Amino acid sequence: MVPRLDRPMTTMNAAQDPRPILADISVIIPTVGRTILQQSLEHIISGSAWPRSIIVVDQGQKEEISRWVEQLRELQIDARYLPSGERGKSAALNRGIAEVETPFLAVIDDDCFADPEWLGTAHRHLASHPGAIITGPALPTGTEPSVAALTSATATISRRPGLFIDPFCGSNMAVATASVRKIGPFDEAPCLHAAAEDLDWSYRALKRGIPIIYAPDVIVQHFGWRDASQRRERYQAYARSHGCFYGKHLRRWDWRIGLRVMIHHARALRTLIKGTLTRDKNQVDMARAYLAGLAPGILVGMTQRRVGED
Repeated sequence: MVPRLDRPMTTMNAAQDPRPILADISVIIPTVGRTILQQSLEHIISGSAWPRSIIVVDQGQKEEISRWVEQLRELQIDARYLPSGERGKSAALNRGIAEVETPFLAVIDDDCFADPEWLGTAHRHLASHPGAIITGPALPTGTEPSVAALTSATATISRRPGLFIDPFCGSNMAVATASVRKIGPFDEAPCLHAAAEDLDWSYRALKRGIPIIYAPDVIVQHFGWRDASQRRERYQAYARSHGCFYGKHLRRWDWRIGLRVMIHHARALRTLIKGTLTRDKNQVDMARAYLAGLAPGILVGMTQRRVGED
């Protein structure tokens, strides 16, 4: 049974026995203040092991989230609440990473639910491959389709960027803090905010020789809560964001990205045809968003430099 926050602490303590502490890893959760974060936290504390620290970066600056973090502290968890007036997941992650004092860190999104063995399994993979980034599936759950599900059951190791999107889930990852410093901060360019900040960061990691291990047993569930209209808007934002990522690296004459752009357009067209034939409205909406939104995003990425960028 997953315990509930915002119950009297006597009830919480009765329902939640302390777990073994993995003293060398912290968990970062970026949030814009969505109430679903409550369930995400509850899944973490119901897991088989607890991290040394849980760092919640709240760009919504919600009082109730501060209260949930305080309840974690009453369970003797080193939980930190970081309110932030910044916007974008990149800024939240950079803020959280700056607070990490452990050799390893893990990241999970506020609308993802950790499997009971999630942290312990990721930690074991890190122990075997301390120089790699560990990632895993984000399985769809909830009453609506998930806009960012990753369901592959095949383990892979990527050592260099490929021609397709690299197998990486930014809402489910663990990595050595030293590797994060080597890769550099997440790019806070506004046009990357919707989705491509993770894509850009993992791409830079591979270019720096840091492998990405996709481990199917490191599992989170991605809760589908958006209705059809909200999903269409999200797909459009994803397309512009991915286009911005492509434009950023095309500006640097990265030949792989040129091939990726052509492949991405071809796959979006294939998805549109398939979705039309099977009457899958969600696939059609996604494909249309990418066919219409990639090019404008690429233009933005090619023309907008960050202050101080090389």
